[in-house]
Amino acid sequence: MSGTTHETLLVEEREDRVVVTLHRPEARNAISGLMIRELHTVCDLLERDPKLLLLTGHGGVFAGGADIAELLRRGREEALQGINSRLFERVRRLPMPTVAAVDGWALGGGAELSYACDIRIAGPDAVFGNPEPGLGILAAAGACWRLPELVGESVAKQVLLAGRNLDAQAALAAGLVIDVVPAEKLLDEAHALLDRMARSSAVALRLTKLVVDAPGAHPVADDLAQAVLFEGQDKQDRMTRFLEKKNRSKA
Repeated sequence: MSGTTHETLLVEEREDRVVVTLHRPEARNAISGLMIRELHTVCDLLERDPKLLLLTGHGGVFAGGADIAELLRRGREEALQGINSRLFERVRRLPMPTVAAVDGWALGGGAELSYACDIRIAGPDAVFGNPEPGLGILAAAGACWRLPELVGESVAKQVLLAGRNLDAQAALAAGLVIDVVPAEKLLDEAHALLDRMARSSAVALRLTKLVVDAPGAHPVADDLAQAVLFEGQDKQDRMTRFLEKKNRSKA
């Protein structure tokens, strides 16, 4: 993707991660059809060359929702295409872990995009909400089934039916975010989180995510994934280093 120019995203490729900033400052980073298409190109990259993903928003806002002007023009056929939901599910299924660094508004489609990430970390002004019923529609890009999985049915219904917004502390209490950190440290803390994951075995992370995301009980999947890892050189090297360090500490 190096050299690719995007109109709605800022994309930075690093050795072990890709950093994507939603960038529509004139529209509070609202998720447009063009942004969806450009995010698909990011998914193309991360499926071909699996890396960690950090997703954030420009200017103290994650994403103020979907582009309402575009939604107004969409009809039944566009709804059946699942324009947003298919992209968000693709984000959810990326091979390596994904982190959303959220400050400011994450509403509607913006909230749903953050829900599709594996982990969310928040700034103090983060606000998550799904006001779609007030616009005569529902949160159809994953919130109706993904949010109950993340925070439980009761809190999800408060958000989806009663129009409750979750501020940063409420999101932390509900388990939606891993931490709330000062706004000026949000990206640093998000990168520190990715740094911790990057120190783990990439293959182990991929297989762990695959097993965790598998539907239903999956002891066989656990065994198969573990069998692959047990035969890998990475496991041999890491455990040997661990035992050598332990033995040196006893000497």
